[in-house]
Amino acid sequence: MKILVAVKRVVDYAVKIRVKADKTGVDTQNVKMSMNPFCEIALEEALRIKEAGFAKEVVAVSIGPSQCVDTLRTGLAMGADRGIHVEANTSFLPLTIAKILKSLAEVENPGLIFLGKQAIDDDCNQTGQMVAALLGWPQATFASKVVLDKDKQFATVDREVDGGLETLCVDLPAVITTDLRLNQPRYATLPNIMKAKSKPIKKMTLEDLKVDIKSDIEIVEVTEPPKRKSGVIVSSVDELIDKLKNEAHVV
Repeated sequence: MKILVAVKRVVDYAVKIRVKADKTGVDTQNVKMSMNPFCEIALEEALRIKEAGFAKEVVAVSIGPSQCVDTLRTGLAMGADRGIHVEANTSFLPLTIAKILKSLAEVENPGLIFLGKQAIDDDCNQTGQMVAALLGWPQATFASKVVLDKDKQFATVDREVDGGLETLCVDLPAVITTDLRLNQPRYATLPNIMKAKSKPIKKMTLEDLKVDIKSDIEIVEVTEPPKRKSGVIVSSVDELIDKLKNEAHVV
């Protein structure tokens, strides 16, 4: 079985985000970029499944500018067998990404597609669900545990919901999106980083995949959230109630 893992290049989680002066988006110039943490978890789970003998190949795919190759190299250093880079010089909304992944799935014919449940830059939490819908495959989102039955060709997935844990059984091929508690991603060792330089990365274009990139959504403006006002210390319960009633207007 082959596993396809989508990995996204995002602004590093430790970087303080700055909005562009013209408010058209987030400033990414001279900013540290890294693999989306949820994508790291998805890749780690795919590698563990391969190491357990349930898969023969793990393919990492990234969509975006030429710098996405660095993200793919990180994935290859973690243990992926090869990479696919779909070149694009603009950012896409989830539906377009889903269409691209659908076309790739039809070419690669994987038994499983892993994605992070969301990206930390846009927090959309939509791509995995859309890929499954376009392919007509079963889906299991927010996975906190994944168990495969290779003989019966299905996966058992535990997912966290408001009331506790929900367990799903999905037939393969399927789409699974990963949550934080699924695993702890490994660090790429120096020997594996060196080996990753010789692993193949196939370059593809939107024309190769015949994907319609028309979007029905336009981003009008990006603004920073309002600055939070400093708190105050009150001397009594009566003063607290007065402020909640007359200043905050929540009572």
